[in-house]
Amino acid sequence: MTEPEVLNFGCRLNAYEAQVMHDQAQLAGLQNAIIINTCAVTNEAVRQARQAIRKARRQRPDATIVVTGCAAQLEPEAFAAMAEVDRVLGNREKLHGENFVTPLDGKILVDDIMSVTQLAGHLVPGFDGRSRAFVQVQQGCDHRCTFCIIPFARGPSRSVPMGAIVRQIRTLVENGYAEVVLTGVDITAYGSDLPGRPSLGQLLRRLLRAVPELPRLRLSSLDAVEIDPELERLLLSEERVMPHLHLSLQAGDDLILKRMARRHSRAQAIDLCQRLRAGRPDMVFGADLIAGFPTETEAQFQNSLSLIDDCGLTYLHVFPYSERPGTPAARMPQVPGDERRRRAALLREKGDAALAAFLTSRVGETCRMLLERPGEGRSEQFALIELEPAVVAPDSGIVKATIVAATRDRLIGRLAA
Repeated sequence: MTEPEVLNFGCRLNAYEAQVMHDQAQLAGLQNAIIINTCAVTNEAVRQARQAIRKARRQRPDATIVVTGCAAQLEPEAFAAMAEVDRVLGNREKLHGENFVTPLDGKILVDDIMSVTQLAGHLVPGFDGRSRAFVQVQQGCDHRCTFCIIPFARGPSRSVPMGAIVRQIRTLVENGYAEVVLTGVDITAYGSDLPGRPSLGQLLRRLLRAVPELPRLRLSSLDAVEIDPELERLLLSEERVMPHLHLSLQAGDDLILKRMARRHSRAQAIDLCQRLRAGRPDMVFGADLIAGFPTETEAQFQNSLSLIDDCGLTYLHVFPYSERPGTPAARMPQVPGDERRRRAALLREKGDAALAAFLTSRVGETCRMLLERPGEGRSEQFALIELEPAVVAPDSGIVKATIVAATRDRLIGRLAA
């Protein structure tokens, strides 16, 4: 018999939850099983999950197949109807080991996620096969962007108390992790449901003080308009907070942003990037951008395209708009699918050029890289670094590397003294 295998799709929060599920299911005695943790952000993500389910059954016909995650939370009956599936668990249920093994009346154990009001942090001692660790600080979302179905898969915003987060990070550092990523669905909403309403910036200040031996702290996706003053001060002054932010921008045109029900304007996004880079010149930015949102004209798309230069974006996650049933945007006048794909390709092309230019600018510099596997790792700014093949390097930890060359998607480095 074998321990459970987790196939993970989607965001960094899913990566954290995948480890929780693995540990919980194993403790509960689940064996010879495949847990598929789905994503629902696009129709393509759901299609990939279904494809993975069918492939898993072909490869391991005797395994128990458990389907969970956001797509399963939203469409439990559809997944339960698949002959390959043995059990469907909701986003709350997947984090409790007994739900993987307790007999069910049918295949489905999915409760109303919108009724959940509290969030318990799971103590995760480590992450299989990873050199950086993910720590959940927040879950759910109270916003209602018109294109997004995720609030209905994750429930309302709720936060992990500060003390539990500090204990988790202290444990991970003691177990050898040199970098921690704080993750959640909407982490800039952190603390709004806790006594005293602490901000994300206050959380960072406390944990950096409480765990001085933590070398590197990284943040997952941020809402540009909700960065609190304390967080901005730490981003500009604290070297242990990595100079790399991923921003949830989505578009670069004010009317489209309004129709998306986003909370920032184009000018606010540009001002944030310019302000942070002025205070910390090595800061780099990534962003999510949606191509072909309903009603988007060519001129409005060009505003999104030019945002890459205006904000100085380096890493892009580009999505052709995907209709999600039940969202307001799905009822708006749609941009033809081939046009969405064309616009997405142009955004990716410009993003690739921006990344290549950034990497070229790093040649000749020395940086500290976190080794993720032998001979490969990430810089403080999240650039992928490949050490020269002849170099004998440690398998893990943080090392200094001098950048000797750059390709379109990575840096080539040499161990520095």
